[in-house]
Amino acid sequence: MSLAQSIKLVVARPHPAGMPFIIGGFAVAFVGLFISQWVVWLGLAFAAFCLYFFRDPDRVPPARPGLFLAPADGRVVLVDQAAPPAELGLGDEKRWRVAIFLSVLDVHVNRSPCEGTITRIAYHHGTFLNASLDKASDLNERNALAMRLPDGREIAVVQIAGLIARRILCDVREGDVMEAGERFGIIRFGSRTDLYLPVGVEPLTEVGQLMIGGETVIASWK
Repeated sequence: MSLAQSIKLVVARPHPAGMPFIIGGFAVAFVGLFISQWVVWLGLAFAAFCLYFFRDPDRVPPARPGLFLAPADGRVVLVDQAAPPAELGLGDEKRWRVAIFLSVLDVHVNRSPCEGTITRIAYHHGTFLNASLDKASDLNERNALAMRLPDGREIAVVQIAGLIARRILCDVREGDVMEAGERFGIIRFGSRTDLYLPVGVEPLTEVGQLMIGGETVIASWK
């Protein structure tokens, strides 16, 4: 990555979900002008952190069709076979799952892994364990999406809240048609995103690999 690309990533425009926090930080800094210099610096530091955390850089998905892309930035913490969340109604048959942990320093915008139609969205209330733990998939608060591909097969993407992240935002509705790499939501302050591939499709990734949402190839179905 060039220096220009690195700078563009850091100073990318913020996601709308972060604006209340950013404005709040600057408001505290303004009030601090009448109270204490420390309050000013505290407000500015918080605003700067939120500008960085909620950054929403543009991404360029690979042009080749038939690819499954990372639905989020972060590190792969789990590659195994599991059934999708029951609330999606995709059956009990196990399929490959790739879990991506998003640290506080990662971009937290979620992106569609492929083109397809959102067929179901289901929110499940739960706990707020460390999102990197295996059991977070079952116990933590989550928002699950089922998507039907053009050939009729289905995948699932699950936004999972973490120890700090306690607000999942989903910007799509059932029936929406998605393009590969298109934004569909964000999870605030540390989280995890799981991708359940179609039955019979194997991932190309390994645990520990770093992902770039909307660009890194996780699997191919052609």
